[in-house]
Amino acid sequence: MIMPREIEVEALRARLERGENLTILDVRPASEREEWFIPGSVHHDAYHALAAKQDAALADVRLPAGVPVVTVCGAGKTSVVAADQLAERGFEAYSLAGGMKAWSLAWNTAEAVTRQASLIQFRRTGKGCLSYLIGSGAEAVVVDPSLDPEVYLTLAAERGWTIRHVLDTHVHADHLSRGRHLAKRAGASFWLPEQDRARYQHRVLRDNDEIRFGASTLRAIQTPGHTMESVCYQVDDAWLLTGDTLFPAAVGRPDLEASPEEARARALLLHQSLRRLFAMDAGLLVLPNHSSRPIAFDRRLIATTLGDARHAIQLPADAEAFADSVLRRIPPTPPNHHTIVALNEVGVVPTGDPTDLEAGANRCAVG
Repeated sequence: MIMPREIEVEALRARLERGENLTILDVRPASEREEWFIPGSVHHDAYHALAAKQDAALADVRLPAGVPVVTVCGAGKTSVVAADQLAERGFEAYSLAGGMKAWSLAWNTAEAVTRQASLIQFRRTGKGCLSYLIGSGAEAVVVDPSLDPEVYLTLAAERGWTIRHVLDTHVHADHLSRGRHLAKRAGASFWLPEQDRARYQHRVLRDNDEIRFGASTLRAIQTPGHTMESVCYQVDDAWLLTGDTLFPAAVGRPDLEASPEEARARALLLHQSLRRLFAMDAGLLVLPNHSSRPIAFDRRLIATTLGDARHAIQLPADAEAFADSVLRRIPPTPPNHHTIVALNEVGVVPTGDPTDLEAGANRCAVG
């Protein structure tokens, strides 16, 4: 028997980042793929046949000859059977170690540049989380870090930047914040918006407070609604980092960790916050904290102009009508969000595999 090889998430991520020619074969049930998948992958629902060790489970799959194949399932077990069958057919076949659960930590990047600053958007393609490293001169800030601190430290060092400030836009419910730990590793200041939830030492940003780094300025804009403490950060006259308040064609859900009455009150506040944002310069580039779709290795920013976001959302003048509309369309809650919120409120990233808590699709937006 020709034994298939496993490929680790970081190795597959690097090969996709380089644009290598690979076939990624997703063998999960259709219902699982609909929730989250690897961009560019091919789907063949053979999960139950492979789990039953049926020899012909992939007999009708047609794949490009001479191209390496990576098989993918939920946890990296059934995909081994799939890779074994493809190896028997002569393919260079790999099974993704840990499956889609492990893939939730995979990431890629996109960039933007102005005369004053450079911005790197880190995209957890297997989770939808977006975070930002922004450098000006020799100094940098990081906003909403959701990856291992070493990722930001390494890229900052490659650009000749020292990370001076680390910030979160709010207390997150779908992923563990790495902000406190990155700030400690970098010797940087860690900032949170004004609130009474975080039970650990941090610096406080109030409405219109500014942080200077290099030749650039970051300004905090209070935008309650998704959470009561949510803020957006404007960097110079170019970028608006909107957290989970505003997306290119959606708004933040107001219901997490809230009673029905609290959710409605937050939806009304969200309406006010969006009105405030939409009164700003329409040319500002909106850079959110999440994407609701898997993010391709295409180096294209997940972003839009504030003017285009305003056009896409068509905010009604009536706040009550807006609240009714948002609350009718709330998506399912993120898995493990109560536990994640509790950990983020005390600033703890537990030991072990974070994907046990974080795996699954992003559900922070109401489109």
